[in-house]
Amino acid sequence: QVQLVESGGGLVQPGGSLRLSCAASGSSVSSNTMGWYRQAPGKQRELVAFITSAGSTNYADSVKDRFTISRDNAKNTVYLQMNSLKPEDTAVYYCNRVGPTWTLYRWGQGTQVTVSS
Repeated sequence: QVQLVESGGGLVQPGGSLRLSCAASGSSVSSNTMGWYRQAPGKQRELVAFITSAGSTNYADSVKDRFTISRDNAKNTVYLQMNSLKPEDTAVYYCNRVGPTWTLYRWGQGTQVTVSS
């Protein structure tokens, strides 16, 4: 069984920063394309960033130049550094594999990010 545990969320003011962590067990983050997703109430889940097994990264236009995805293979953990946060970034953030729907792991509980003044 693959387990994903997200952490690091919280309440921050606009312009602030947070670093999210995704600890994986049962699979290697270095062997998969891993991404960060977010979902706000009443909205669809969206992919905001991913990193491939080769180390290439990609970002949604809404977070480009503000967010950075990375991984620590030794810790089997994926990170999302979020800078210059905006109220529009408020959502529950999840990590998971990126690819065809059937390849995704079971969703974790996510971590809440709230950006408000």
